[in-house]
Amino acid sequence: MRKILFVLVVVGFIMGCEEPKLEHKTSIKVSYSVEVDSLAKDGRLLLMLSSDDSNEPRFQINDGLNTQLIFGMNVENWAKDSVVTFNESVFGYPYESLKEVPPGEYNVQALLHVYETFNLSTGHTVKLPMDNGEGQQWNKSPGNLYSKPFKIRVASNGFENVSVNLDQVIAPIEEPKDTEWIKHIKVKSEKLSDFWGRDIYLGAHVLLPKGFEEHPEAKYPLMIFHGHFPSDFGGFRTTPPDPNLKPEYSERFSLEGYNIIQQQEAYDFYKRWNEPDFPRFIVIQIQHPTPYYDDSYAVNSASQGPYGDAITYELIPEIEKQFRGMGEGWSRFLYGGSTGGWEALAVQVKYPDEYNGCFAACPDPIDFRAYTLTNIYEDENAYFYPSAHKKLEVPSHRDYLGQIQSTLRQGNHLELVLGDKSRSGQQWDIWEATYSPQGEDGYPERIWDKMTGDIDHDVAAYWKENYDLRHILERDWDKLGENLKGKIHIYCGDMDNYYLNNAVYLMEDFLESTTDPYYEGEVKYGDRDEHCWNGDPDQPNAITRLRYNTMYVPKIMERIEKSAPNGADLTSWRYK
Repeated sequence: MRKILFVLVVVGFIMGCEEPKLEHKTSIKVSYSVEVDSLAKDGRLLLMLSSDDSNEPRFQINDGLNTQLIFGMNVENWAKDSVVTFNESVFGYPYESLKEVPPGEYNVQALLHVYETFNLSTGHTVKLPMDNGEGQQWNKSPGNLYSKPFKIRVASNGFENVSVNLDQVIAPIEEPKDTEWIKHIKVKSEKLSDFWGRDIYLGAHVLLPKGFEEHPEAKYPLMIFHGHFPSDFGGFRTTPPDPNLKPEYSERFSLEGYNIIQQQEAYDFYKRWNEPDFPRFIVIQIQHPTPYYDDSYAVNSASQGPYGDAITYELIPEIEKQFRGMGEGWSRFLYGGSTGGWEALAVQVKYPDEYNGCFAACPDPIDFRAYTLTNIYEDENAYFYPSAHKKLEVPSHRDYLGQIQSTLRQGNHLELVLGDKSRSGQQWDIWEATYSPQGEDGYPERIWDKMTGDIDHDVAAYWKENYDLRHILERDWDKLGENLKGKIHIYCGDMDNYYLNNAVYLMEDFLESTTDPYYEGEVKYGDRDEHCWNGDPDQPNAITRLRYNTMYVPKIMERIEKSAPNGADLTSWRYK
């Protein structure tokens, strides 16, 4: 008994000597002092921490394995010099709370993604980030406020007394200048201006054919290259690669000197463009960013407005008028990859008489039964596979060997940090902003709960009837078939990084089943090819992605010769 008492006394003495556990503290105070204007600010305030010194934290946030840390909150009427505090209740990624940040040394930086107020024609008032010439990139949008990075140390009990001051403003972006070959055009859209309650412009970079000035009698077919926001016309270079260019390694393609390869391909395109036997076309790359993303997806939508009509009936006719396009549906062709692939197919389906063929490479989901790996009509949850006893997350990105870099839940949680109400400017949110009905608050309705992944099947039903391209084709083939015969071409790698090939398989099943008429197009797959394989079985993605502007030309010429109406001009633009 005495031994037991002795042990208890010793234990009590030791415990009494232990240092009291330190309270965990996590708070960072943010204010802004930079002079921008006299108005208080609305927007998304982002706080970033990075253990990587190679770049500013704002350029290190992504959905991959090398991402750094970010936390976000809304601010309204935020006045100069007033303080906003980030604490452990603010949602973050990949750690959901500041209290989870591991001990270590970090660079800290804050940024305000500024929102503007829009009074929509629907009667709603919404606050969104206006594109400022950068293509909806929150980390480099002109007018956004940010701080210079500095180091802090996170201890085992957190950190305190950290203050960040936004004293920098991202500068305006200089617009590209016209050259002999490339012209730039902006058109005020009356349709979009009416919807958004302010002037909205559409733009395009126009590549002119050889001999454009020397052949005023010629009128030209139009090739429309859809895709993400282009700062200028890409992939066209009138000089050989820069001999002093330092080779850069492409991690995506495992290629050394990929920047030199890109310049060589751009120069090769210029030479091909000038060859005597090359058909003379106009090629355009469109700028149509919205307050939700770097482009509109080129269709009409409840929350973004009539972009499809604006592009087809306002922008394109003006380009054809200024640059002597033929201005008829049989002479217009659509192509693009990924987002541009979906756009090419969607525009062809929704405006079947206005275009004469689409070449859709690695398109975003074209059948929502395979919305990447989710069937939005039958699945209950997008983030986890159904199981009674096991919790397994649905992946969202793989390499050609099947190695996973991210999950659907993680990518959506990053978006939720960057902006609520579909305002992140990222991939899942723009699909929502394009496909969803408009909610009572004026913002898009969620296809699923952003935190939990639970799917709203009423919203899914709306998506199906309006934007599920396979469903629309199947539902309306008796009306659309004759106008789409010979116009649909789809290409996808069977190891697409985002599992986009799954929807292509389902689309192919329908297209091959068509009769009266048979679709008379093609669907092809690249063996073990990733995103964004576009139809050349002899070249890798790294090369074919640089050849969009020439690789479909033979098929386009074949289509023109087969489908041009009687009396159509097939000669004025075929000069040497």
